[in-house]
Amino acid sequence: MVLSKIKSLFTGGPARVNVKERFVIKNKSTLGTMSEVFKAFDKKLGKQVCLKILDREKTEKFEARFAGLNKPGEGAISAALQHPHIVEAYEHGLTTADEPYLVMEWIAGDGLLSLIESEPARLDGQRVRCLQQLADALEYMHQQKYLHRDICPRNVIVTPEWQAKLIDFGLSVPYRPDFCKPGNRTGTPQYLAPEVLRRAPTDHRVDLFALGVTAYETFTGQLPWGPFESVQLQLSAYNRDATDPREHLPELDDAIAQFLLKSVEREAGKRFQTAAAFRDALKKLPKR
Repeated sequence: MVLSKIKSLFTGGPARVNVKERFVIKNKSTLGTMSEVFKAFDKKLGKQVCLKILDREKTEKFEARFAGLNKPGEGAISAALQHPHIVEAYEHGLTTADEPYLVMEWIAGDGLLSLIESEPARLDGQRVRCLQQLADALEYMHQQKYLHRDICPRNVIVTPEWQAKLIDFGLSVPYRPDFCKPGNRTGTPQYLAPEVLRRAPTDHRVDLFALGVTAYETFTGQLPWGPFESVQLQLSAYNRDATDPREHLPELDDAIAQFLLKSVEREAGKRFQTAAAFRDALKKLPKR
């Protein structure tokens, strides 16, 4: 049953891929909760790539949440998105071991989370620019009728030329009513909007909230409500407004502080209503 469902999600691609024969694995890049990601040389394409191999059983368990909704798999969603600030997917399908795989561009650079935590000074003068690029990518996704559902610094890579790239569409879903019904709490907990945790109906503004938390963290190095040890504590924290970012960074420009507070409004109707509005507000801020 598991294998047949996984096969149905990854049909229509190339023939089964023998990973050991086609790729020269250079090193493991990351280990996600549902996949392994490698830096590899692709003999077929003749270049260095990012090879992502999904855990078959975990992928099946996630996809089972959307039974009967004809949800495309991660590979199909990734391949459908073509934007300069979204990682490019070259190919997807199944390996000879029946594991879903994706072949993507290899992005040389640093994770945004790593920069925030370890080298924040390197972000000086580039924060507004990177966030504008992410807003551009999110605007495009929403226009293509997809929700990312896992916007966070961990899913952003920044190149040496300061090009931000949005990655990881493992939790992404089509932007259709069936996928916005109450109950889907998937995502990185610290970036989940209140309506997600409260199992209320959702829309594209859950992505905007997550982008807002990402922006807050990019500027201050802190989270708007602090880290949470449980969903219950997070829900309780959402009973109050976010911490004024000037408490973390007293010298922060007032316009930036107000932008950040609006971007993480607990009520969806008080946030930026579109990624374009989010981006346009960023354009008015002093570069920092």
